[in-house]
Amino acid sequence: MTDISKAGTFRLGDRTVNRMGYGAMQLAGPGVFGPPKDREQAIAVLREAVASGVNHIDTSDYYGPHVVNQIIREALSPYPDDLVLVTKLGARRGEDASWLPWNRPEELDQGLRDNLRNLGVETMEVVNLRIMGDGHGPTEESIAHQVEAMAELQRQGLVRHLGLSNVTRRQVEEAQTIAPVVCVQNHYNLVHREDDTLIDWLADQGIAYTPFFPLGGFTPLQSEELAGIAGELGATPMQVALAWLLQRSPNILLIPGTSSLGHLRENLAAAELELSDDVVRRLNAIGEKVAA
Repeated sequence: MTDISKAGTFRLGDRTVNRMGYGAMQLAGPGVFGPPKDREQAIAVLREAVASGVNHIDTSDYYGPHVVNQIIREALSPYPDDLVLVTKLGARRGEDASWLPWNRPEELDQGLRDNLRNLGVETMEVVNLRIMGDGHGPTEESIAHQVEAMAELQRQGLVRHLGLSNVTRRQVEEAQTIAPVVCVQNHYNLVHREDDTLIDWLADQGIAYTPFFPLGGFTPLQSEELAGIAGELGATPMQVALAWLLQRSPNILLIPGTSSLGHLRENLAAAELELSDDVVRRLNAIGEKVAA
């Protein structure tokens, strides 16, 4: 079995987690909507992830909606003591599967209570406030009102630690004037590098950074150069892309998602893949070329 501890650990709130985690989004049906085609397979993926050492699972009650959290509860409850479940608030799903803002104080309160109920817990360890922004990218706007609502939920004891998703450094700084921020979850991968300076700034403060779409998301990473490097290393392109993220900065926590046991094992194996300085330089050049 893969030893994911080789990727190291990092602090998430007041817990220490393995840097190789798991994102549960793909356990829902197509378009992250409705039930999965194979619920038993979804349960098996979750159980194998935890058995392999994963102790950080990213989810949200708007995955499905409700479906993914209910599957997590069925598969893993009662939860292992070291397992950290992280959820997101700030959106809801329309009946047509659309993604809609849901970030007024009463909506955030309801969203959190939905997560607690469907996961079967009394308190969430970490909750990320998802700012809708511009699709998968942030826009500069004040988020103080929403962060204040989240801080109130924290004061009520319903959430221990707060994070942010789809935000800029300025928004993180604004939020920090209201409540501590323990993690940031933004779009970032080998070829989507807009957050390079933000990652380094967060690392200096000991704040975790969790890239969503670490493998490209709905448009998987495709590059002849990446495929060539992977072939030289006897690995898959996706394993190389994950290993690059792990070596990019010690505060990066990975949450690659899949509904396949085969892909889960492939992703976890990236924790054991070491990249030489020359390989990292060549991979960096891929991202720089795309940016240019």
